[in-house]
Amino acid sequence: MSPFFKSFLSGRRVLGAYLRYHSSLTAELIENMDKKATWDRFYTETSSGEAPFKNFEWFFGFDSVRDFIMPLLQTMSRPDAALHVVDMGCGTSALGPSIYRHSPVSVHVTCADISPIAVKLMQEHIQAKAIQPHSCSSQIEFVELDCTQLDKRFSPSTVDLIIDKGTTDALLRSREGKRNVSLVLKQCLRVLRSSGSLLQFSDEDPDSRLIWLETAAQDPGVMTADVGVQEVGELRGIHYYCYQFQDLLWWDTPELCQHATPWDIPVAFSLCIVSL
Repeated sequence: MSPFFKSFLSGRRVLGAYLRYHSSLTAELIENMDKKATWDRFYTETSSGEAPFKNFEWFFGFDSVRDFIMPLLQTMSRPDAALHVVDMGCGTSALGPSIYRHSPVSVHVTCADISPIAVKLMQEHIQAKAIQPHSCSSQIEFVELDCTQLDKRFSPSTVDLIIDKGTTDALLRSREGKRNVSLVLKQCLRVLRSSGSLLQFSDEDPDSRLIWLETAAQDPGVMTADVGVQEVGELRGIHYYCYQFQDLLWWDTPELCQHATPWDIPVAFSLCIVSL
C-alpha cells in the first residue's frame, strides 16, 4: 500500500471523528481540502447560531505541545529582535494566540489561513478577549494567505518557526495532494532562516511519511535540510508525530544572503517526547 493511500485512509478516520456532527461537510472536506470555498463554508457553518465562539482544534490543542514549542523558541531567541512565528493554516485554532500569550521570548506571531471567514472570526475573538502577551514587545496578526504562496507575504530567510498542525495532512487528501504539499514544503523552507525550524504535526506514521520528507528536503546544488521525527503521543486511540525540519542550507542563492543575520547558523536537533 502506498504512503499516500495509507495517509488517505488515516485521514478518513480522523476526519470522521471530528466532523460527525457536521455530516453535510464531511465528503466535501475530504475531496476539496485545498479549496478556499470549502473552508469558508466549514467555518461559516461551525460558527453559525447563537452559541459563543469556540476554537476548533485539529488533532489537539496548544497544551499538548506547549512543553516542546516554548523551549524551542527559547533556544532561538535573539537579543535585539522578536522571533517570527507562523501558524500555517491556523483556522480558528488557539495555537497561535497561546504562543503569543505564553511565550516569555518576544515573538511576532502570524496566524495565516486561506479562509477570510476564519481570519475574521479570530480577529474578532482576540479583540473581544483582549488577550495580553507574556512579553510586552510581542505581536500577533491574522492574515488571509494561501500556504502555497508564502513568498507573497514573507521574504526569503525571514521566518524563525513555522507550525503546521494538520495543514499538510489536509492537503494530502485533496485531488492534487502530492503536488500541493511538495509546493508548500518548498515555500516553507524558502522563507525560513537557516537557524529556523518547520514543525509538522501529523497522525501519519513515520513509515509512511519520513522517506518522502527526507527526499523532498534535499535538492542537490540548491538546498538541503535535516529531518527528524518525534512521537507526540496518543489521543483517542490515534498516535501523533512531529516531523521537524532544521539546519537549512541554501547554495548560491544571493537573495537569501541579503536577509541573513549572525544568528542564522544551524542548531542542534533535540528530541522531546510530549505526553498528551
